[in-house]
Amino acid sequence: VQLQASGGGLVQAGGSLRLSCAASGSVNSINAMGWYRQPPGKQRELVARITSSGNTDYIDSVKGRFTISRDNAKNTVYLQMNSLKPEDTAVYYCNARRVVFPTSLDSWGQGTQVTVSS
Repeated sequence: VQLQASGGGLVQAGGSLRLSCAASGSVNSINAMGWYRQPPGKQRELVARITSSGNTDYIDSVKGRFTISRDNAKNTVYLQMNSLKPEDTAVYYCNARRVVFPTSLDSWGQGTQVTVSS
């Protein structure tokens, strides 16, 4: 699976951005897709995830502000980010997970920088 992410940028606090992640290759084998982020000097963390059945989950700090969605026809996942805060500043990475029993395989897109100014 290959992932192409886009949509990052610089925005003022309170603003919005939408990230996109287009998947290609063995897309039918993907069980879940998600967005991770890595703030400066910190570890990468899962921000939001959507499963093949459409279930979603989010970290607490973005609930009510971020929405993950997907367009199956385009094999694309989106992350709509509203009410952005300076602490959302990070490099955001798209992820696709395939469960290949008894383990799982992760594919990553290139990171896209999101910078929120105060």
